[in-house]
Amino acid sequence: AKHVAQQLIATVLQPRKAHYSQFTYEGQTLDDGIVVYFPGPNSFTGEDVVEIQGHGSPFVLQTILQVLIDFGARLARPGEFSERAFLNGKLDLVQAEAIADLISAKSKFAARAARASLSGTFSKHITKLADRLLKIRIEIEAAIDFPDEDIEILAQAHVAENLTKLISDAHALLVQAEQGRRLSQGICVALVGEPNVGKSSLLNALAGEEAAIVTNVPGTTRDLLKVDVVVEGVPLRLIDTAGLRPTTDEVERIGVERARQQALDADYVALIVSSTELISAMALADDDEKPYVLDKVIAQTLNYQSENQLSTLAERLHVVINKSDLAQPAISSKAAGSVHLVSAKTGEGLQEFATSLVYSGYTDDSSTAFSARARHVGALTKTIELLQQAITALHKNAGPELVAEDCLLAHQTLGEIVGTMTPDDLLGEIFSTFCIGK
Repeated sequence: AKHVAQQLIATVLQPRKAHYSQFTYEGQTLDDGIVVYFPGPNSFTGEDVVEIQGHGSPFVLQTILQVLIDFGARLARPGEFSERAFLNGKLDLVQAEAIADLISAKSKFAARAARASLSGTFSKHITKLADRLLKIRIEIEAAIDFPDEDIEILAQAHVAENLTKLISDAHALLVQAEQGRRLSQGICVALVGEPNVGKSSLLNALAGEEAAIVTNVPGTTRDLLKVDVVVEGVPLRLIDTAGLRPTTDEVERIGVERARQQALDADYVALIVSSTELISAMALADDDEKPYVLDKVIAQTLNYQSENQLSTLAERLHVVINKSDLAQPAISSKAAGSVHLVSAKTGEGLQEFATSLVYSGYTDDSSTAFSARARHVGALTKTIELLQQAITALHKNAGPELVAEDCLLAHQTLGEIVGTMTPDDLLGEIFSTFCIGK
């Protein structure tokens, strides 16, 4: 880098000093500006780096780039500077990804979380878990060496108790990582409900444009319609879905299936219910049944075969009672995380509903917030599953070998997060999402 840059400028470069110089080529001055030389390993990438700061004309900058290429340089691949910093041990993989998250941050929360990950907050949590797991693995390996005393060794080392505590702490970190993922990558919200309850109208009202076709004809929406909005600086992806109802129409049936699947995949599910229909249902119910009418409507509308699917959905469920301009029923629900009374027509309650999605489960605490990605969440989830398998094997006296294998796989999965054990194809995928020059 120094050899190439020195051909462009007349000043002799000194380490970590800003030099003012003209940039010349074949006796012609191309521009003038500042040049700084950072010899490795004390640079961002750990290699020799030269920064050339010229004027902002795209033509002038392109000319300088071309001259540098003629001198032997080449354009960097997307993310190559960050990739080299990772490969040379200047950053771990989480910190490298945090650079891209910081650049793309759309809110103060997302930017602060990305800075926390870049400074190593998330990585330190992962490293502590990995160190604790390593100590547990050492105890288990010791038990394998003494097969006649393996149970006593594992009991004396409190392996079961330590694994249980490790799982608890990993789950707490998983909750934080999921929050960080939503801050950095946005929140996906599926709008579901029966036909003509106002899903498309609600989508248009939140988007501020006529993104979806709205008619009084049931079944107008037959496929997924995705619209991106920003609330409190946090990106929300709203997904309008087909109305949930039995149908013999093949196209609509596929739309209903996609709607149900989207509800399972989304971060949050907004179940839209018509206030007028809810009041009608309450009027027909006995006094003892009235407090449970909304929950009954939720169960009938979602109509999932699996109780596990329904319970999983309930943790992410927001019930939105639309058409508050026509009727305002008394509402309560044990099945939903929150209930909102809104009007897509007048806009009443919409801002409060959207804001609740952004702040649901989020605490404004800079000591715990950090950015994360879907792969981090997936790796932590897998780690917890493997550790739970290890405890199961331990309780069944399946032998320390099986326990050791599960713990080894869990340790490797943690290593994939920070990059100590990461396949090359994953690295290529991660750094290909960076912009040029980062």
